Amino acid sequence: METSRDKTVADFVTENIKTAHVFKKHGIDFCCGGGISIENACAKNNVDQALLEKELVVVDTISERILDYDKWAINFLIDHIINVHHTYVNESLPMLLQYANKVARVHGQHYKEVVEINKLIHDVANELLLHLQKEEEVLFPYIKQLVASQKEEGKSQVSSPFGSVNNPIRMMEHEHENAGNIFKEIARLTNKYSPPPEACNTFRALYAKLEEFEQDLHLHIHLENNILHPKAIALEEKMS
Repeated sequence: METSRDKTVADFVTENIKTAHVFKKHGIDFCCGGGISIENACAKNNVDQALLEKELVVVDTISERILDYDKWAINFLIDHIINVHHTYVNESLPMLLQYANKVARVHGQHYKEVVEINKLIHDVANELLLHLQKEEEVLFPYIKQLVASQKEEGKSQVSSPFGSVNNPIRMMEHEHENAGNIFKEIARLTNKYSPPPEACNTFRALYAKLEEFEQDLHLHIHLENNILHPKAIALEEKMS
């Protein structure tokens, strides 16, 4: 995507809704106050213009590498899940909540569904933040202990406060299902993330970000349910 200093912030967002998230990250109003140039927007918000333009240029960059996650070492896979997917969730939820609150407040009277969408986003945000904490503080450290124990010559037993690793895994997968069901309902309410033709840029940005979030969530859950969890269960059985 080529940048042009003659275009307004609103022009960028109108041409490519993904740029809305770049402006939002830097605190630049792309909706009601979007009718100003990039230069003026950066000066007004004390943003490095060169950095902003660089981020706008690469907004559509997509990695074409095919990753064989199943061949990754367990510890590497866990670190990847935390550094990529957990980080994405933690960075994206505040933005989603801001979008949803604003759209529900401004447009809820005419589009009743955005009020329900706002509630669902708050529900899933609360659930996911607690979920990530449990994974990072309980499940993932235990799995890493299993890996470390396997590497030891004596293969010492690893104790846990929850018995078998199957117990927290069942809980995590139940919570994954809950989050997936919430997004199924959001997808239904948004007509598969299709905003009304007359929707403002914040409205459109909300739907675009929700779709992006759901896509990341699907890969995130796949890595855990279908790759990490079976490997952890098999490793624990091997160690017993």
